[in-house]
Amino acid sequence: MSRILRRRTVIPGEFVAALCVAGVFAIVIVLDQMHWWRLKPEYMFGWLVPFFVGFVVLDRWPRTKAALRATGESPLPVWWRRGVALFFGVVLGAGCVFFLLGALYRAGAGVTQPGSLAMAIGFAGILLGLLYFNTPQGRVGEGPLPTGWRIFGADARLVLVAQFVFPALIWMISAPLVTAVENQLSLFLQRKIAEIVTFVFNTLGYPLIREGSTLLLPDDQRVGVEDACSGVRSLTACLFTGAFLAAVFLERWWKKILLIGAALGLAILTNLLRSFFLTGWAYSHGSESISGSFHDATGYAVLGLTFVGLLCLLPLFNGENWLRWLGPPDTPAEREPAEDDGELKG
Repeated sequence: MSRILRRRTVIPGEFVAALCVAGVFAIVIVLDQMHWWRLKPEYMFGWLVPFFVGFVVLDRWPRTKAALRATGESPLPVWWRRGVALFFGVVLGAGCVFFLLGALYRAGAGVTQPGSLAMAIGFAGILLGLLYFNTPQGRVGEGPLPTGWRIFGADARLVLVAQFVFPALIWMISAPLVTAVENQLSLFLQRKIAEIVTFVFNTLGYPLIREGSTLLLPDDQRVGVEDACSGVRSLTACLFTGAFLAAVFLERWWKKILLIGAALGLAILTNLLRSFFLTGWAYSHGSESISGSFHDATGYAVLGLTFVGLLCLLPLFNGENWLRWLGPPDTPAEREPAEDDGELKG
């Protein structure tokens, strides 16, 4: 009986209710986005999103409970508390509006890209807003209060909300972009890739002529930089991979943002290398040799190279030496105790 009472004190009922409400919204999001995961190959990674979200929530559950166990008043000044509460009030209200608009659009026009994206944006606002207003106020940590902006890392509500940023925002990546944005981005990347490939091959003495996003080789051979070669398909999957690795393995927000940026950069770079390889192969074996399964295999190789590249970057982002990372771990006596500087982690 005492254990049950302790659990109720650690996990307040209003927080559990907020999680249950958010879970219902999450089920609606999954049912809506399943259409795109089946239809679009570039969004097939969406089938992994619910499992990865569950993994991140369970992995961060000790931090969540620690934030719920916080006691006392919030360390933020009163005017900061009001400002943060106003911000999350706007986030919650905007989330409800976006979700309602997306649901109405879906009810009237069926499954559409704008409707799915609006519902995903709305879910993010609803989840973060609900958790903030249903978490008791308090202070996380002991000792003297951190100074400057690090004081936000001592506020229980903000610490808890930080644990759910990935579960809230990742659905916006697994939802398809609006058609107009996706088409414009794809067309821009196609042209840029065609320009770079043409310049490099002509510089190396292999003549190419560019017509829009089509490359003309000798003997009337043609290589088209199609939508799949633009990098949009690999961009979303690599963005999801970078976001997940950042959420699980990195602590500081600036490191998370840099790793996600690195994922985008690696996606573009590896896709450009893929275009170089396919054009060179077509130059040697004819344009027909790069069609079909061969073309698709190079696309999966882009995802694999990006994933390996991100794994190689993780030790650097964690401030570890390569040899130290590959070798045996330090003994506890050799490790320096980590100091909690009060920075908000998520």
